[in-house]
Amino acid sequence: MRRLLFFLIISFVVTYCGRKKTTEAGNQTIVVSKTIKPPAFSADSAYFFIQQQLHYGPRVPNSKGHKQCGDYLIAQFKAYNAQVVVQSFQGITFTNETLHLRNIIASYNTSKEKRIILAAHWDTRPFADKDEKDKNKPIDGANDGGSGVAVLLEIARILSTQADRFPTGIDIILFDGEDYGPLHDQSIDSEAMYWCLGSQYWAKNKHQTNYGAYYGILLDMVGARDATFLQEAYSLHYAGEIVKKVWNTAEQLGYGAYFSSQNSGGGIQDDHVAVNEIAAIPMIDIVDDFSSKAYHHTHLDQLDIIDHRTLQAVGETILYVIINEN
Repeated sequence: MRRLLFFLIISFVVTYCGRKKTTEAGNQTIVVSKTIKPPAFSADSAYFFIQQQLHYGPRVPNSKGHKQCGDYLIAQFKAYNAQVVVQSFQGITFTNETLHLRNIIASYNTSKEKRIILAAHWDTRPFADKDEKDKNKPIDGANDGGSGVAVLLEIARILSTQADRFPTGIDIILFDGEDYGPLHDQSIDSEAMYWCLGSQYWAKNKHQTNYGAYYGILLDMVGARDATFLQEAYSLHYAGEIVKKVWNTAEQLGYGAYFSSQNSGGGIQDDHVAVNEIAAIPMIDIVDDFSSKAYHHTHLDQLDIIDHRTLQAVGETILYVIINEN
């Protein structure tokens, strides 16, 4: 009995101390909460979701593959118990072509006032304008578009059964028409207006009246082997504390090799710009340093550049951040 009692006491102490730590500060007792461990993120599942998108081919607006993939994404979110809103709208390209576009919004914990946005773009580049051949053909976009969507689909899969473990509402937004901007060696007036059509539209026409979010995290090109996520300039300017939170979390999880403390220098024209500047919601961009990557806007952006370890680093970091939100 003594031995049994001893082990019961030890077990209680270990369990209790694993839940919280107390320190004395004058006459006050400060309770320091232990980091909450989120549900497990599956890189295998995220990889599968990239494969599913590639099954439809390039997801270029106005194409059959774009329509089919959009329908798949909407159905998948509904199967994962999300409240889904689809924004259908039109965008104009730099060649004056009309695009038929859809933003896809999947919401969890809809009764909670405090909300976090997780976003990516689901369309792909209509030209391989950085390639040496077939420049006018669209790219597969396994990483540029596909990887961010895949990470968010895996998070949606987790939320479908475990959303109540998360302290905030979560809105997953897949922006359309992000990648239809001018050719990389082309200079035209007002170039920025032709990129990120979906986020520009959403920022001016939010999916709910008086919608607001505490902050947002954008994922773009988050699956490639040896990815490097620099601290992007617009993110630091508009949401520096969120950058610090995410990068510190990644470091603590052992993913510092991916999340570099170096900043990107100039800002990147991505979907977070409109969310910050038009919607006035602080949003950061987790984006690979594509300046030195051969796959960017070329036909090399295929499934074989995707690495499970990169997907794991990004997905697990995001889950730790949002489940430990105060």
